[in-house]
Amino acid sequence: MKKQISDRYEPTSVEPKWISLWEKEKSFEPNLKADQSFTIVLPPPNVTGSLHIGHALNHTIQDILIRIERKKGKSALWVPGTDHAGIATQVVVERELAKEGKKRTDFTREEFEKKVWDWKEHSGGMIQNQQRLLGESVDWSRARFTMDEGLSKAVFKVFKTLYDEGLIYRGERIINWCPKTLTAISDLEVEYREVKGKLYHLRYPIVGQPGKYLIVATTRPETMFGDVAVAAHPDDERYKSLKGAELELPLTDRKIPLLFDSFVDKEFGSGLVKITPAHDPNDFEAGQRLGLKPLLVMNPNATLNENAGKYAGLERFVARKKVIDDLQALGLVEKIEEHTHSIGHNSRGGEIIEPYLSTQWFCKMKPLAELAIQAVQSGETEFVPKLWEKTFFEWMNNIRDWCISRQLWWGHRIPAYHCKNCKHIEVSETKVNNCPKCNSTEVEQDTDVLDTWFSSQLWPFSTLGWPENTEDLKKFYPTSVLVTGFDIIFFWVARMIMMGKKFTGKTPFAKVIIHGLVRDKEGKKFSKSIGNVIDPLDMMNKYGTDSFRFFLAATLPEAKDVLFDESRLDGYRSFCNKIWNSSRFILMNLEADWKLEDLESKYGSKLEPMDKWILHKFNETLANYEKAYSKFLFFEMASQIYDFVWGDFCDWYIELVKPRIYGKLGEESKEIAKQVLASILIKALGLLHPFMPFLTEEIYEVFSEGDFLIQTPFPTSYNVSKEDEGVLKTIILQDVVTQIRVQRAENGVPLDKKCKVILKSSQSLVASAVKDFEFSILQLARLESIEVNANYAGEKTDSVGAFRFGEVILPLAGMIDFEKERARIDKELQKLIQEEEKLASKLGNENFIAKANPDVIEKEKEKLKNVRDKKEVLQKGLEKLG
Repeated sequence: MKKQISDRYEPTSVEPKWISLWEKEKSFEPNLKADQSFTIVLPPPNVTGSLHIGHALNHTIQDILIRIERKKGKSALWVPGTDHAGIATQVVVERELAKEGKKRTDFTREEFEKKVWDWKEHSGGMIQNQQRLLGESVDWSRARFTMDEGLSKAVFKVFKTLYDEGLIYRGERIINWCPKTLTAISDLEVEYREVKGKLYHLRYPIVGQPGKYLIVATTRPETMFGDVAVAAHPDDERYKSLKGAELELPLTDRKIPLLFDSFVDKEFGSGLVKITPAHDPNDFEAGQRLGLKPLLVMNPNATLNENAGKYAGLERFVARKKVIDDLQALGLVEKIEEHTHSIGHNSRGGEIIEPYLSTQWFCKMKPLAELAIQAVQSGETEFVPKLWEKTFFEWMNNIRDWCISRQLWWGHRIPAYHCKNCKHIEVSETKVNNCPKCNSTEVEQDTDVLDTWFSSQLWPFSTLGWPENTEDLKKFYPTSVLVTGFDIIFFWVARMIMMGKKFTGKTPFAKVIIHGLVRDKEGKKFSKSIGNVIDPLDMMNKYGTDSFRFFLAATLPEAKDVLFDESRLDGYRSFCNKIWNSSRFILMNLEADWKLEDLESKYGSKLEPMDKWILHKFNETLANYEKAYSKFLFFEMASQIYDFVWGDFCDWYIELVKPRIYGKLGEESKEIAKQVLASILIKALGLLHPFMPFLTEEIYEVFSEGDFLIQTPFPTSYNVSKEDEGVLKTIILQDVVTQIRVQRAENGVPLDKKCKVILKSSQSLVASAVKDFEFSILQLARLESIEVNANYAGEKTDSVGAFRFGEVILPLAGMIDFEKERARIDKELQKLIQEEEKLASKLGNENFIAKANPDVIEKEKEKLKNVRDKKEVLQKGLEKLG
């Protein structure tokens, strides 16, 4: 083995080395011989994207999972890839063309598509290089792109199947239209914001009744040219006498009817609504019921069209002002009120959405949603935390048809072919040259493309080769876990479950782990406009990738958001340095020809108490780590290994064995200490590795015989009982030293002043522990002497503390402030009294006793007993001080 590692841990030199070596040795590819598989598909980031803080959190969680399952011996596959991101990518490429003074329409569609592909090859995919920097152990040989030939084949098959079954149809409906990008967007891509606007109360003159009018309120007077009727509720007494009446549509020469329909809320405003079927979804449905023909008054770019008369060509908001000015001049405005209401915006660019009548392609969602609901209700797919299932069901039970067509050039072109001759529409997975109905060659493919989510909803099985029955599909589908943020449960998660059940008969993943968002330390979302955006690469460069990854996992509370506080990163960098320096100390004391032996088979009977204690503490840590992992509590896993490595191993065990390592207690004791140090270090590296892959791999290389830590088996426990006398003795030592340190600090006794300590205890194990560990206790607690005396009477000047087997007494004659010592004991007593009340209340709660596991109840009882014992000791100490 190599003798040493460098003086300091330098992430900038270590990280590139392992990124290259792991890929070169194909460390991320699954072991196809393993009996069990474990699969994750990476939520595909946009090909235009770069690594942001949300990606970093999401990808770190997945990497922890895949590295653990790989070490557990499973055929672990993490499938990477990118999404073609239709509208986002088209905008980027059009922006690049604009720099050359060109626009998309200067090219044919095919020429423009080629330019997008060229951009994708040269500039796209930057995020994949950044993923490598984060240490993601994805199988790059299986990387997929949503416009790959195989994935496109899956898209067209799904479209054709759903169309043939009547679940995809083409029709004229009100959709969400973005006047800036000139395309339809889905309901889920609309972001509603509270906006301060105005409510205009307009007068519509009654035909044949000079001077009389009805008042209609609207927030969008520019759409009035599309009014085809005004409606009242059938039971509204105010308007019953006007049945059959007509109204003059202001600023036009048209007349529209007054109709009656129960959808009108007679209690709101005047109890009248104008019906504009081409520009409002509710009005469209009302118009369908009432047999009204829609009238479109707006162009795709949100200017008014010829149906708006002299206002044609005006932008919608300019037209609004002009219309109101003209109505006021005619005395047709009753009043204008300030009005705050919810306005839809395009979530991708912020443009105000226009409800717009358009012919589009739609997917019927109700029948598909039923499949997804059943999958979650049956437990075939489980949300973690489970609370997200309620949100999922609420949305699925109220789902509406999905507008799947987009007026773009980049994306999966809809596989529908229109015959110019007979108007027949043929949907086909392959190109159609002749109309199958009239045999005409005048056939053109639909110009629209599919919504990006249409292809990404097939991701879990299309990436594994579906619709072909590939070996990957057989072995790795269904996948094991999906990790995602709650913000795309509806966009993506629900749709994947629907499509997985529909086309494979199986849910695409067993568990959906929903994590929170990363926010700044004030709880605000990261936003360029606020100026609080954090670049993960900057943090990785500054603190090291391992520190950054560990921070993300350690600060991820269950079902809550991560609050990003950079100061904590410095603490985790210190943790990395602690691991490195402790490892270096161990390696410095191993000879060049030293070899790690099987600890228990060779040295089991010769292990010293402190050795058994650290083995027990590792077992305890491993059990808690595994328990937290079973619940996907990553912060708890991080906490367990952090406390063990920094506290138990570095601060206690290494300090305890230094006299042995330096040969002060004999050669055999020295060798056993070295074996235990190395054994524990390697196992600890195994638990740290999923969180800190680079640092751990670099240290493990010293011990390696050609293998990588990423490929070694998951750590196992030692054969040592927590009831072992050696373990208990070391626990006593730890308790006593900790208590002495606390009392010295609280009483202001400097470290260079040696003290005497008396342990008041009748337990024989305490005397035995002191005998075994006297040298260590004196060193660690900076003492002159320590003795066990069960009959010690005590003095008023003694400082009294409690440990689990008795009292720790520091005689402080001449060094103690009576008042300060009384205050200290009283403060500690108050804490114990509060803890006692809390535990007693918990154990007195019938619901807790009925629902809690018996072992949990026993632990709580043990805690209560310890608290009461300590309280009794402190009360006696307080009495002695008067």
